[in-house]
Amino acid sequence: MGGLRELAQPFVAPGPSGVAVRTRLKHLTPADEMVLRLVGAHLGSLASRDLKARCRDGLDHDGEAWAARKRELTPLSSSRWAGAVTKASHDQWALARRCQLAHIHSLEAAVRTIRHRLSLPVGHKGSKGAPGGFRSRREWHAKTRRLHLLQDRLEREQADREAGIVHVVRGGKRLARTRHHLPAAQLTETQWRQRWEAERWFLQADGEAGKRYGNETIRITPDGEVSIKLPAPLKERANAPHGRYVLACRVAFPHRGQEWADRVAANRALAYRIHQDVQRGRWYLTASWQIPVTRTVPLATALAHGVVGVDTNADHLAAWHLDVHGNPTGQPRRFFFDLSGPASHRDAQVRHALTRLLHWTKRCGVKAIAVEDLDFTAEKTREKHGRKRRFRQLISGMPTGRLRARLTSMADHTGITIIAVDPAYTSKWGAQHWQKPLTSNTRKTTRHDAAAVAIGRRAQGHPIRRRTTPPPAHQSDVQGHRTVQADRRALGREGPRPRIPGPRTRCVPPDTARTRATRTSKTVRDVRSEQVWVQDSLLLTE
Repeated sequence: MGGLRELAQPFVAPGPSGVAVRTRLKHLTPADEMVLRLVGAHLGSLASRDLKARCRDGLDHDGEAWAARKRELTPLSSSRWAGAVTKASHDQWALARRCQLAHIHSLEAAVRTIRHRLSLPVGHKGSKGAPGGFRSRREWHAKTRRLHLLQDRLEREQADREAGIVHVVRGGKRLARTRHHLPAAQLTETQWRQRWEAERWFLQADGEAGKRYGNETIRITPDGEVSIKLPAPLKERANAPHGRYVLACRVAFPHRGQEWADRVAANRALAYRIHQDVQRGRWYLTASWQIPVTRTVPLATALAHGVVGVDTNADHLAAWHLDVHGNPTGQPRRFFFDLSGPASHRDAQVRHALTRLLHWTKRCGVKAIAVEDLDFTAEKTREKHGRKRRFRQLISGMPTGRLRARLTSMADHTGITIIAVDPAYTSKWGAQHWQKPLTSNTRKTTRHDAAAVAIGRRAQGHPIRRRTTPPPAHQSDVQGHRTVQADRRALGREGPRPRIPGPRTRCVPPDTARTRATRTSKTVRDVRSEQVWVQDSLLLTE
């Protein structure tokens, strides 16, 4: 047990701090679409210019520089549009800094791994805790060259971080690189240009509490009327007073519509974003607002009615219901999803699987779901699993971050608590202690089902193994109870079994008189005739 790492304690995951709902802008006129394109392109150019200025300031940026950037953009748009643009630039720069730090940590891990493997003899076998040497001299030489390449990248990234330099592409680096591989992406230059321009538009505005309907820039009335505050150069296209343009369509939010309506009626802050899906030719409106974080319940309260253990896999969720003592009850459930195709399809598949999981949890009468606190940041590097390409693709395809965020948000809306547990050894120990005992002629228990039981038991504080070791002195319960499900203070846990009247076999006993009359005596037998006789019972006289 000395080689096992220390396990973290399970904890209740905090609830979401914000809500975002989306609806479609239907029945837009050509004039409406033209205005949206002009406004998005104009504000997008201002956002690109402001992001360049923010990246140029680097670590020297302060509140005065922020105010100067906002004053520069105000004559070209409006004060509120300028505030939204500068805030978006600051958030994007901060996100790039966090991604830069994560990339540096990944490079450092890769350099350490290669240095360790280069220090070992060729063909040296590794252990479960550390990888071994490279398999051949050819691979050793190739990894030596890669080590120098990674060291150069690491030095360059560290120098950029110290200087406050970040590299940001508005519209996305992946889409920018697709321009050089149009045949592989099955796109024409015109189609790519439309996507590129749509991604670089800027049509989003933060709300203000106390203002009319919660947002003065993009305003939506309770009856669904959408109006936009036009920038100064585009005021001649206004069709409403005060330089506003009212769209011809009406919107409604099917999901959380009542919450949105309550915030609009109370003039509470609401942020809106308008964007276009070029592939479908549709326009969408996203509304978001902050909510107070739900107060987390104590762990013991969440586990009062049992727990549902969930094992996350690349194509399904394996779940099993456990009672308050950690015993699996009922049948295991699997909720499948398909992560192939575009991002919208993958996101819909994850949401559908989580919806079915939450509905089944409510039917079980359970108020808690135990999931693994997975993080494959350091596990999917090619330096650690270089030849295991399928394994790296498997763990890279598991939607751990997206699933955790979705599950926390959806469970908070349904009143179910999410408990995060340490994922160490759950699959291995679950298969070792629970897969075979839970397998029968009518039920085939998989390794993932057994892992779900292990996850649920760890959330409840029980050991994963089914029984504790009996006392070494004698095989009795004098020194303590063997099972981990019963509490030591439970009455009758060590008492003798109650005497149940009747036979100890499960069959029905035959009639006593008939058996006595027909059974063979064990004292007298006529061997010659093989005839059995029965001695009459003695008569008792006075």
